[in-house]
Amino acid sequence: MHRVVVLALEGVYPFELSIPTRIFASARSAAGEPLYEVLTCSIDGGPVRTSADFSITVDHGAELVGTADTLIIPPFGRSGPADETDWYPPPLAVVFSRLRPETRIVSICTASYALAAAGLLDGRPATTHWQEADHLQRLHPEIKVDPDVLFVDDGDVLTSAGVAAGIDLCMHIIRRDHGSEVANGVARRCVIPPWREGGQAQFIERPIPGPSAATTSATRDWALRHLHRPIPLTELAAHARMSVRTFSRRFRDEVGMPPGQWLTQQRVELARRLLETTDLPVDRIAAESGFGTAASLRQHLVATIGVPPSAYRHTFRTAEPRRTGAGPRAFGTRPAEARETV
Repeated sequence: MHRVVVLALEGVYPFELSIPTRIFASARSAAGEPLYEVLTCSIDGGPVRTSADFSITVDHGAELVGTADTLIIPPFGRSGPADETDWYPPPLAVVFSRLRPETRIVSICTASYALAAAGLLDGRPATTHWQEADHLQRLHPEIKVDPDVLFVDDGDVLTSAGVAAGIDLCMHIIRRDHGSEVANGVARRCVIPPWREGGQAQFIERPIPGPSAATTSATRDWALRHLHRPIPLTELAAHARMSVRTFSRRFRDEVGMPPGQWLTQQRVELARRLLETTDLPVDRIAAESGFGTAASLRQHLVATIGVPPSAYRHTFRTAEPRRTGAGPRAFGTRPAEARETV
């Protein structure tokens, strides 16, 4: 069983601390067996004071880190660090030295500062809470900080934005490990969306539109029903009854990315879902998802997740019965570095 170890550090945020246990413990195989073992530890095995008005008691010390298949660090301490030692005290360096080379490392919210201080993000794409993204970038110019996304998957090191983005990242990991069917089962049990659209930009404080202000949500819903065909920006704007300029600006404000980039993301996610859950040939999936040709689908899938359709299907196929028709669109977030605009 895959072991997830959650490291509770002094000043840990209790909500984020609870996310991995709640999400990963809900992952079940088709036979109903748990797929993850989730254990929590502190540096010394003793109680840990949280950022709230209570402390928590854990059953394990840092020696547990050496047994982790995945190590998750929730946010801790103050939200804006005064200096590097706040995020990388000597005991934490000792803990990281226990990591096995194959261990997957995950940070939630501002715990990305700890990974950055340890040098684990050097030369990598990463994210953190949007309020701290500029500061993290200034403090660590060697990191490619993306302030707009909910999380970044860089293979063996993954980072997320604030609070609920930690849920998004845990759901993504389950989907990456076991496919959409298992992840969607977790979403149903936890009563959460399997995937959220857009990035952090939609949560940044902006003036509240007036009661008569139009939004792009109805047009996004319409576009999702027409992914099988080309949808030019002018048609999106016309559906929303806006000028192209107004629509593009409002779309970016609401979703956190340009319309073309969002459409490409939705097409990729639909293609992934069809590859995982149907026996449709790749040409048909390319047509259903709006890429037109198998070559175009292959190009976008390789740019997004690094593998062609055949390899992706082989990895994520399950023993469950397959549907032969187009299923509902998939849910997931692409690695930030692979985003592109059509």
